[in-house]
Amino acid sequence: MNLIVEFGMGTSLRRGDYTQAAVRGVKDALWHNSINLAELFGFEKTDMRIRVDVGVQKPEEVDLEAVRAVFPYGHAEVNVVYGGLDIVRPEGEGHPTIMANVALTVGFAMERSDG
Repeated sequence: MNLIVEFGMGTSLRRGDYTQAAVRGVKDALWHNSINLAELFGFEKTDMRIRVDVGVQKPEEVDLEAVRAVFPYGHAEVNVVYGGLDIVRPEGEGHPTIMANVALTVGFAMERSDG
């Protein structure tokens, strides 16, 4: 059962690094909240199911393991799709600025209480 959704945005300003932008977006989403879901529902933090959706212009360039490594506990499933934004430098030289959009959905495997 999904309980919360958090959103984040990350960038790689000069390096053209899609993984860096994705990791920064995940951290942005995580560091904006302090919800103690595990304790609230009587679960261990390791029981958390985390779905990570990342949108970048070049999904194939994101290192899924690097994104997954941001989470100190829980089971993170990382999905990268086409999205985000690449901003070409005005002078047209070097790497574009990369923006990654991230959505984190957090929940637990729970039984329904209404039958």
